[in-house]
Amino acid sequence: MNPPQQPPQNRLRLEYPPNQTATYANAAIVNSTHSEIILDFLQILPNDPRAKVTSRIALTPANAKLLMKALQDNLSQFEAKHGEITLPPKPTTLADQLFQAVKPGQEGTADQPDAPKDSDPDPAQE
Repeated sequence: MNPPQQPPQNRLRLEYPPNQTATYANAAIVNSTHSEIILDFLQILPNDPRAKVTSRIALTPANAKLLMKALQDNLSQFEAKHGEITLPPKPTTLADQLFQAVKPGQEGTADQPDAPKDSDPDPAQE
């Protein structure tokens, strides 16, 4: 008796547009509604308090969970081959994360002078 034949697998054929480019992101913000998981991918530059949203992806919760599993599997394979990925300590707040590289007295730039210090006279009171 022959073993039962499995139906042929439908293979997804990916097509990339010729002008498709990769978008770099070094941070992400995850939000959700009752029916969607929203991923905002950001570029944060050192010593710049601005964060540019480069891409926004909306997924169903089920597809978000499938993505999470695919990422977990891929990262496990990566670490098995290249060693454990170590993460930097997590900042306590988003403000700490965005402004951790800005130290007191360095708020200004070449285009914007520093804010007056407590010891500076207040021009409004002169």
